[in-house]
Amino acid sequence: MTDEVVPEVDVAALADALEAGAPLVDVRTEEEYVGGHVPGATLLPLHELGQRHAELPAEEDVYVICQVGGRSAAAVAALNRAGYRTVNVSGGTVAWAEAGRPVVEGPAPR
Repeated sequence: MTDEVVPEVDVAALADALEAGAPLVDVRTEEEYVGGHVPGATLLPLHELGQRHAELPAEEDVYVICQVGGRSAAAVAALNRAGYRTVNVSGGTVAWAEAGRPVVEGPAPR
């Protein structure tokens, strides 16, 4: 294991970033995403990240979220090692909802 530092923000900072137009990627399963996600989040399940990482913008910060922050932290570490600029959302979708922020249900746009 390394002592790798994963860049991280709280949900208030995420809200500011989203308002400024930053991209947000949700790495949970489709079932979890359908059950409730941050508005505007793009579904990119962790198990598909290896095949689909090229879909991410390479020249801007991308925020990455999961349920509570563990899977997204792992995704951020891997993506940043591969040259992307990604930031973990501390506390994940649970913290977002607990902060009273909007959550939408339903499938990802196709």
